Formats: sequence, C-alpha cells, structure tokens
Amino acid sequence: MIKLYETGAYVVNGKEIIEDNNEAMAILKSKYNEECSKEEAKKNTMAYSILESHNTSGNMEKLKIKFDKLTSHDITFVGIIQTARASGLTKFPVPYVLTNCHNSLCAVGGTINEDDHMFGLSCAKKYGGIYVPPHQAVIHQFAREMLAEGGKMILGSDSHTRYGALGTMAMGEGGPELVKQLLNKTYDINKPDVVAIYLTGAPRKGVGLQDIALAIIGKVFANGYVNNKVMEFIGDGIDNLSVDYRIGIDVMTTETTCLSSIWRTDDKVKEFYEIHGRKEAYKELNPGNVAYYDGVVYVDLSEIKPMIAMPFHPSNVYTIDELNANLEDILYDVEQKALVSLDNNKITYSLRDKIKDGKLYVEQGVIAGCAGGGFENICDAADILDGKYIGSDEFSLSVYPSSQPVFMELVKNGRIAKLMQTGATIRSAFCGPCFGAGDVPANKGLSIRHSTRNFPNREGSKVTNGQIASVALMDARSIAATAANKGFLTSAENFEGTFTKPAYFFDKTIYDNRVFNGYGKEDPNEEIKFGPGIVDWPKMSALTENLVLKVVSVIHDPVTTTDELIPSGETSSFRSNPLGLAEFTLSRKDPSYVGKAKEVQKAEKARINVDFSNEALTEINNFTPELKTKFDADYTNTGIGSVIYAVKPGDGSAREQAASCQKVLGGWANIAKEYATKRYRSNLINWGMLPFIFKDEIPFDNGDYIFVKDIADAIKNKVSTVEAYIINKDFKKFELTLGELTDDERDIILKGCLINYYKSTM
Repeated sequence: MIKLYETGAYVVNGKEIIEDNNEAMAILKSKYNEECSKEEAKKNTMAYSILESHNTSGNMEKLKIKFDKLTSHDITFVGIIQTARASGLTKFPVPYVLTNCHNSLCAVGGTINEDDHMFGLSCAKKYGGIYVPPHQAVIHQFAREMLAEGGKMILGSDSHTRYGALGTMAMGEGGPELVKQLLNKTYDINKPDVVAIYLTGAPRKGVGLQDIALAIIGKVFANGYVNNKVMEFIGDGIDNLSVDYRIGIDVMTTETTCLSSIWRTDDKVKEFYEIHGRKEAYKELNPGNVAYYDGVVYVDLSEIKPMIAMPFHPSNVYTIDELNANLEDILYDVEQKALVSLDNNKITYSLRDKIKDGKLYVEQGVIAGCAGGGFENICDAADILDGKYIGSDEFSLSVYPSSQPVFMELVKNGRIAKLMQTGATIRSAFCGPCFGAGDVPANKGLSIRHSTRNFPNREGSKVTNGQIASVALMDARSIAATAANKGFLTSAENFEGTFTKPAYFFDKTIYDNRVFNGYGKEDPNEEIKFGPGIVDWPKMSALTENLVLKVVSVIHDPVTTTDELIPSGETSSFRSNPLGLAEFTLSRKDPSYVGKAKEVQKAEKARINVDFSNEALTEINNFTPELKTKFDADYTNTGIGSVIYAVKPGDGSAREQAASCQKVLGGWANIAKEYATKRYRSNLINWGMLPFIFKDEIPFDNGDYIFVKDIADAIKNKVSTVEAYIINKDFKKFELTLGELTDDERDIILKGCLINYYKSTM
C-alpha cells in the first residue's frame, strides 16, 4: 500500500507522522512536549543540512551549490571538457571521474569510441582527473564503491546520478552544469521542497528492489508529486532492507522526476563502507527530532507485490499477477497508449499476439547496469535459476554485473557458473542495454529488463526503418523466474526455494591496477589526444533585439523524452561531433525536423552575411515591410531561428545534446506547457535557448512564423512575459512567459550560450 499525503507533515523522531493541520502544534506540544515552527522544522531534514553545508550564497532560499565530486561517462565527457577548455579550463578543481561504460564497444564507427577514451585519459593526465577504462564499472557502481561519502554532494552528467542510500546527495544534470563546477562556478537553484518517503514493514519473499521502485514511480510520476523535489527516505522499513536493495530503489528515483534523494543511514551502510575499505566515508544521517516535509509518500513494503512497467514508461505499472489475470485488456490498453508514443502509421504495434495458452511470452530477459547488475540481485537470480535452463527457443537471458569487483566475486562464489549452466550469457560492466547499444531485440520483440528505462526505441529499434521492439521493466528475481519458465511471464513470488544471500567481499586491487588517478597531479604539458571524430563546437551568435522564429515541429504527446529529442543507441557514435550528432535530432519522432531547421538556419546565415536577396529569405521578406512599420524591426536587429513546441519536453536523460543539437541547427527556443525536468530546462538555457512557456492551447501551427518583440530587453530587464505575433496570420498576438531566471542564466542567454558567456569574462 502506498499513500500520498495531501498536505505537508511533521515527522517526530523519524517515526510518527503528524499531518499539517490546525491541530498539529497542539499534538506536538501535548504528546512530545515539542514546540517547533514549520520553518524551523524544515531545517531539521537531512536534505536541508546537506544543502546548507554546500551553499555558498548565504541565502538558503537562493542556493549556490559547490559539489564535492563530479562524474561523467563517455557519451558526455568529451563535450563537457571541450566546452570547459573553450571557456578557460586549466585544471579539474575537484575529483572528476571519467568512466567509459556507455561507448565501451568498438564496433560502430571505426575508431571513434576508443578515440574518445584516449581523449579522456589524456585529459585526466593534463587536468588531474580520474579515468576508469572500459568494462571496469558502470558509472554509478564505481561512484558507490569509490566516491560516495556521508553528507557529501556529487554532480554527474547522467540522470541516474543517485547515491542517497549511502548518505550522499547526488544530482544528474546536463554537461554545462558540470562545466560551471570545473570553472569554480556554482549550481544555482531555489531551495527545493523535501518530500518524505516513509518506508515501513518488510518486503515479502520474491519481491525485489525494482518492484518497490516501480510501485513508488507508478504513484508519483503522473501527478508530479515529487517533481524537482528531494526525496528523503525515512521510516522503520529501511531497517528491513539490505544496502543493495536501498541502492536499487534509490537509483530509480530519477524516474519520478525528483531533483535528488537522501536516506537515513545506519550500521548496514557503515558496514558497506567498511567492506569497501572506506570506513571514514561513513556518516550517520537522521532527521532532527521534529522535521517538516512538504509531502509524504507512505509505503508499506509488505503490501508490494512483484511489478512490471509496461511499454513505454517506467510509470506504466501493474502487478505481474494483475497483468497475468487480465492479459487481453491490459495489453490492448498498452497498444492504444503506444499509438500516441509511436505516432507512425507505418508501424503495427502488437503485444496481444504474444499470448500463448493464456500466458504472456517474452523473447528476452536482461539484468544489467546501475539498476540491475548489483551483487545481491544476481545472486538471487542465480538461486531462482539453480538447476533450471532457459531453453533453446527464442528466449534469451543476459546478465551484466555492475563492476569488475562484483563480477569477480560472483565468479569466486560460483554464481556465474550456475547462471552459465542455465544458458544465460554473462557480459562485462556496460550500460548498453539501458540506451539501445546492446541486446537489441528482434523486430516486434518484447524484452523484460532490470534496467532503468523503457522509453520508445530505448532498446535500439528504429521506427523510421520499420522496426519496433519494446521493453517492460521488471525485477531481476521475476526475470529469473520467467527465464526458468523459458519465457512465460512469471512472478518471483512463485519461487519456493531459498535465497542463499552469500556475503560480499570487495577486492579493490582491480581498480588499483587499472584506474588512473591523477587528481591533484595535473600536468599542463600533457598533450590531449584528438581522434578524427572529435570536433569543436561551432560558433554561436548572441541574442538579437528581436527574433523571428519558424515553428519546425509540433509535438502533442503528453510527455516528450530526451530520447525522442535526440535518440540514444548508435547515434551516440557522433556525440563528440556536434554537427554530426545534430543530424539525428528528433529523427525518430519527427524525421522532417532536421531539414526544416536547416532551411531556417540558411536564412539566418544570409541575414548575418547581409545577403538579403538570398532565396532562403524569400518567405520572411514577405513580412519585412510590416515588421519595419509596426515594430521598427529589420535584419539589423532581428535574428532568425527555429523553435519546437512540445507539451512537456525533457523527461529522461540528462544528456545536454537534447538541447545543444537544436542550437547547432539554429534553434533559438522551445515552447512548452511545462518542462518535465529542471535539467532539460537548464540545458536549454546553457545553450542560449529561450525556455518559453505557453499554458493554453497553442494559436500557431507547424510552419508558422512567430515574431518575438524586444526579447533581449525583456531578458536584460527581468521581464517575465513577452509579446509574440504570428506574422503569417495577420500578426495575431499572444504572450509567452519565461519563468524564473537567475542573473547568470539571463547573461548566458544574451551571450548566446555558456561558451560565449565564459569567453566574455576571460
């Protein structure tokens, strides 16, 4: 059972919840002899104390955070370092870890993956970084094992940067936010609300960490209950969860769209640090005697059953029992929802054809990455599969331990051998199955995965090529139970055996022998190694006084993910080439976008070159007389760019490319009813794009031209609402809002992007 409180609440001694109402103060006084104002009680959360200790502004309402450590992987670190280098980077001021867990395989694009790795290693030497070679660890497992510390903060350029279960407040953001930290700047946000996740009870047998996570996501995603807030895990139920369980739940908090997470810590967490040879990193964390939370999610762990998140979102959840009892109805409903996500008449999407003899048959199982590749997960899966085999038909099972130390211990204790005997294949530490670069199913295949996401095409299929496959998220235990039944969907509650729960022994020598640690030992004379696929950012213009924006894509889906804005998978081969990667922008959602954006960009280039007779300006020239007459706007003070509209863009990955690729193609703005995550809105701003908001039904269509009057003055003078006109529809007027912007964010937009902003200060 999961209950969402309609109001905030006081929590006394981390145990009793007192709803915020007229009687709350009297209850605190009479029952506990406590007198505490709401504002004082808000300071007693764990989140507040950590944020306060890292805030440099002196104002807890307007935070300027400096992080203790930074992490990136090989889809993001090249762009981050290139941006920082262009902005004046001389050395990494804090430990910065470069892992190579996304583009580990050198199979697509020739040498480009290993070229990026060598770029990363040379930069670690030059600027004093930490370099983790391919196949050693997925980014988040390395951070858990080697970076996390109680009461500290870590910023990562991957959305699943979450180490709250170990007492570390961590956040996933777009690359430009890491650039700011590398240049000794700050992470600027308003003080976030804090929501208590109150856990009680104990999980029933067969229920895994992913089941608990999916149950919570299903309750809080659609209503935005924790959107851009900190999830603070408290309650007696934490005592009944191993650290591996806590870590697995924690990493999935990203899928709620929260800002970050933090858990109370105890002797189990202390033991985790001791096992990893870092006992000094442990810090006991608890909320104060009376802590106030802006909301409460009450979770009775004993009521949670094995779950499944059906395509195409982690919040599309059912219990496995519920699904199996209502296969036809639920699968039909999923198919109808898919029509919205796929938006492609050429694709026939079906799941009901996978029902055989009243059971749902899946073709593939995957246990992988930061969410699924943990030690306890794999051991429990091995226990369920012990003595079974997965069969010789379509169903396959692959297992990816999250790090080499985990892998080695699984070899030593015999679990790898047991899994291999079943027919499962064992892979190295690699994030590929999470973003479409590994274990891509066959066309129309259904894969069940203990990984992080199941967005459209996230598994690697290409709708534009007539392909469609899909992923349902499940816990490793129910995946193993399904594998034991050769692909027929099965709940792990049916497992009648014993979970052996072997002890974990961590061997750090693997990292001692392979990881390059150059922190504090930077060598300015080190030469950076550039492969031919590594390209500098193109020049970007400053904001003009006015803008003419052509609408080049209109997306009416309830939510647009970053994977739809810039697909993952093989497109990441171009992540170090901004122009090359931009060719894939919206390629799976709106294949016509790139061509339309380029045509608008030609017009802007003609304007800059004072080539006003250029045919690229033909359409706009039809309106220039009226623009001059009505607004004194002409090509000297009015820039030209493209804009996309989406209802709620930016759910999912922290990858800055979701915004930068639009900018590279001449994009100047997004218009949305709201932005799904803070990190996507921040990415837009850091790339000099205007994050417009329009709450009502849009008055414009795809292909319309919008004139935005005095936009530069509005940014300078902190005007939140600006006038806009649809110039090809008799100058129909409407208003766009910008939302709150910091002074630095305004300056970044005015300069055209973060690189220009820093260049102007050098």
